[in-house]
Amino acid sequence: MRTLPVQDQLRRPIRDLRISVTDRCNFRCSYCMPKELFGDDYAFLPAGELLTFDEISRLTNLFISLGVTKIRLTGGEPLLRRELPVLVEGLRAMDGVKDMGLTTNGVLLGQQAEPLYAAGLRRLNVSLDALDPELFGQMNGRGLKSGVILKNIEHAVNTGFEVKVNMVVQRGVNESQIEPMARYFKEKQITLRFIEFMDVGNDNGWSFKKVVTKKEILERLQSSFEMEALGHSYFGEVAERYRYKDSGAEVGFITSVSESFCSSCTRARLSSDGKFYTCLFASTGLDLRAMLRSGADDYSLLKAIRTVWEQRSDRYSDERTEQTARSRTKIGMSYIGG
Repeated sequence: MRTLPVQDQLRRPIRDLRISVTDRCNFRCSYCMPKELFGDDYAFLPAGELLTFDEISRLTNLFISLGVTKIRLTGGEPLLRRELPVLVEGLRAMDGVKDMGLTTNGVLLGQQAEPLYAAGLRRLNVSLDALDPELFGQMNGRGLKSGVILKNIEHAVNTGFEVKVNMVVQRGVNESQIEPMARYFKEKQITLRFIEFMDVGNDNGWSFKKVVTKKEILERLQSSFEMEALGHSYFGEVAERYRYKDSGAEVGFITSVSESFCSSCTRARLSSDGKFYTCLFASTGLDLRAMLRSGADDYSLLKAIRTVWEQRSDRYSDERTEQTARSRTKIGMSYIGG
């Protein structure tokens, strides 16, 4: 089923669908799920409130009919969702899906890389914020050392995955790890992407003072490496890409704070309990799960999704100030999906 393409108020098409399959995570990173707020007794969503795989598949087909060609599975930590390869296999087989990836903290990759690969998944983004074992243990809130993740990244590469590593850089926390991370993954020929610290949700104590910008990171890298800029490979690509001149390895920058990319944002988000969001910094979403479970047909669901996207005018990162970061109520990262 293919309908007419849809565009929002700023003429942005819908191309990417981020699907959060769980709100649970086995880490307690301070910029996402600080352990002071997400303690061991925190009440996550009951299983019955999560979208089922059939519901996810049905909604995904509708999004594809509106123009989605790229899917990313997120969380929380998506590898905590039971039987995830079953979902992967079903989504990967859908007509119209040209690209599919998954974002993970990598803790469970040692166990799950092979089943996910067999199900058809080929691309992984692994979050890793420091090479230093002690610092990484502090940052993830669980004391887990970086060596575990590095071993699992190597295992995933050997399994056949294309792996990119994501590093959120925070001033006063882990900027000392910029050069070590770059050197390590350059030698491994694995793309490393530096992500500017963003004010997702309202729980991470964000301020502009904690942001290490792309400009600063790039200047630090260029003092040690010769690099050349690469162009975007498709409309809506968020990473500013660079390549080391003496190798084929790349680094990327996600510049939501210093060089926002709202004008080319093509991403829709589906939360683990079935709400449709049009922005990572959204305050409200459309409850598609309620529609599904009240018996709505595909025409009604499609009309609702289309209407929301056509009315979309989100450009939060273009308009961000210290005041909006503090005063605007935003959905938490673990809930909306990164």
